[in-house]
Amino acid sequence: MADGAPPARQRPGTGALIVGVSAAIALAGLAASDRADVAWAAAAGAAVLAIAVVVARWTAGHVALRRSSVESAASPFAAVVEAHPDPLTVVAESRGAAARVVYANTAAREILRLRQGAPLVSAVRHPRVLEALEETLTRGVPCEAVYESPGAQERVWRVLTSLLPTDDDSPQALMVFRDETDALVRERAGADFLANASHELRTPLASLTGFVETLRGHARDDPEARDRFLAIMADQADRMSRLVEDLLSLSRIELNEHVPPQGSVDLSLAATDVVDALALVARDRRVRLDLQALARGEAVVEGERDQIVQVLQNLIDNAMKFSSADGVVEIEVLSPVSADEALGAARPGAARITLLTPGRDEARAFAAVRVRDHGPGLAREHLPRLTERFYRVENRKGGDKPGTGLGLAIVKHIVNRHRGGLAVESLSGAGSVFTACFPLRAARPRTLAEAGDRHGTVA
Repeated sequence: MADGAPPARQRPGTGALIVGVSAAIALAGLAASDRADVAWAAAAGAAVLAIAVVVARWTAGHVALRRSSVESAASPFAAVVEAHPDPLTVVAESRGAAARVVYANTAAREILRLRQGAPLVSAVRHPRVLEALEETLTRGVPCEAVYESPGAQERVWRVLTSLLPTDDDSPQALMVFRDETDALVRERAGADFLANASHELRTPLASLTGFVETLRGHARDDPEARDRFLAIMADQADRMSRLVEDLLSLSRIELNEHVPPQGSVDLSLAATDVVDALALVARDRRVRLDLQALARGEAVVEGERDQIVQVLQNLIDNAMKFSSADGVVEIEVLSPVSADEALGAARPGAARITLLTPGRDEARAFAAVRVRDHGPGLAREHLPRLTERFYRVENRKGGDKPGTGLGLAIVKHIVNRHRGGLAVESLSGAGSVFTACFPLRAARPRTLAEAGDRHGTVA
């Protein structure tokens, strides 16, 4: 053999075959001796052993070759199933209520929390889905069902079931979950926008039409009436503009509400920017903004900066509207705190309600912003409805430019998209406190007493 040449490839069991042949030769040579019976037994045993080794090695090699071929052929398909963006799962047993998960791909494990061997109903409990699965397992027909998963971020799923071939009598079904939230949300958003816009724009449009007719009629030659009517018409047009802007903003937020935001935002820096931007408005309304912020980097939350700034701006602007002249609006940033601490009571004896509850992950820390005004406050019965679209508290003074009734609805949807929480508490005659919290990028939960020792004040 030449140097460096690869060794000759031998078939499995060649050495054992040689041993067997040698034993057969020994058997022939010793057959004539007096100990032929002993030699025969020894040679026969050696030959049988050699043949067994040959067969075993050939069988092992053949099985290994087949296994390698199967694994190499199945591996790409397994990788495709695991990487598929839709949750895919295989369930077994003949009754939907007793069906157990045989297999779940990555999306099914992460999104639906399905685990191998666990009952399907531990993650999916909707009757229509279980009925479709039962129909497939018992009758072998493909079915589908549509359901909404519960939770703060609701999702709409279309479930497709089909029977899988098996080697035994236990039927198995493949379940494919398709996320149709985007399509449904867009459909609802379009319908809601048209309904809300037509309802809310009807009043200012009627006012404008009435004043135009008046100016064309008997008020045409009355300068005083004309100036007064034109001022009212300008206010109505401005209100319509703000209303359309808020409706468009709310629609955009709702379209992406189920999509977690990417990026990070320093809550203290964002609050500082909002306070600086509203400084002139606050001075015109004779309201002082008192911001208690943290040092840079101590309240970095997961989120989209523009939307978090919008939350802060809406809450602070709302507090200024309902503050009396020479009043104070207090803005406080807390971090890191738990969800219970962030949304807990801020003043004793006040009516309080949690408008949006974040996920209950005890290991998750939050940063919170509290906005407190010292205005007339709110009655307890109004608190649950504050984030409804166009809900306005009767007989509550809102300045010369009342809001559109969408500000707090926008706040709730943004906070919900950021997997945060929102709470309000109010004491009649002593003002209201709104608190919004957002998950921190990385921090450990800490008590409010610890967080309060690290505040710095910016007036």
